[in-house]
Amino acid sequence: MILFSRNVVDPTQLRALTAAIRAALPPDAVIAVDQEGGRVARLRPPHWRAHPPAAAIGALSREAGLRAAWLTGALIGADCAEAGISLVCAPVLDLRVPGASDVIGDRAYASNPAAVAALGAAMAEGLLAAGVQPVAKHAPGHGRALLDSHHALPSIPAAASLDPDTAPFAACTWLPWMMTAHLLYLGLDPDRPGTLSPLVIEHVIRGRIGFGGVLVSDDLAMRALSGTPGALAAAAIQAGCDLALHCTGVLDESTDVLRSVPHLPPRSLARMRAGAARAAASRISLHPGALAAERDRLLA
Repeated sequence: MILFSRNVVDPTQLRALTAAIRAALPPDAVIAVDQEGGRVARLRPPHWRAHPPAAAIGALSREAGLRAAWLTGALIGADCAEAGISLVCAPVLDLRVPGASDVIGDRAYASNPAAVAALGAAMAEGLLAAGVQPVAKHAPGHGRALLDSHHALPSIPAAASLDPDTAPFAACTWLPWMMTAHLLYLGLDPDRPGTLSPLVIEHVIRGRIGFGGVLVSDDLAMRALSGTPGALAAAAIQAGCDLALHCTGVLDESTDVLRSVPHLPPRSLARMRAGAARAAASRISLHPGALAAERDRLLA
């Protein structure tokens, strides 16, 4: 289950909602939210803290940036854990590429792959410290797209090297979850976007990058893709995604998805359970007020 701003009113309402969801779903189910900081945040003031965009953290010195990234992950994670949310769709491991679409833009930490990997890993560790699972996105890399995949299908020329794009993901294969990108990588599969391509998923995300955790599709309702919700969900699963994500909240579309995808296979369930166990084992006692004050000093 993934929640959006339309589902969120205040802390009391949100806790009641997540409790009701948990009562209805199996024990292994996760409740997710997009909460990167900056412009991508569903939990917002006045009820929750505002968080800086990734680019603001990437602009700090290395030491300050790593600490600010961890603090931001821990603070976001604390808010989400308190609300009953177990999965946060962050960090963004895409590169900031000059001249590309601003759909990523300040959501990226930096242009340098090593910096992106280090800062993204620090944020993920902060989320885990709060007992919340992170989702790295958007594999194998969305930063160089010239179009916003919410509205159209971007393509990456066959001549473009993906090595810089994949490097942050390859450095963070220890994360429990990753999310796919709706991009047409012409040098890998000229016919199918990454989310729907066995070549991209098996050869690049599972192969070259080496990711062995839970792989979830980006929102299949984005206009980069065409087809019925059920057909797209089935294609994403057949391509190698563990889970298909469809985010409109339209009941008929959700029903089509649920009727079209198979039961969760044992391998995917094992990956989900491993991620949950990792978050539970990583959780420590946090003091959000002190952490927020420290982050404010770093960002001042």
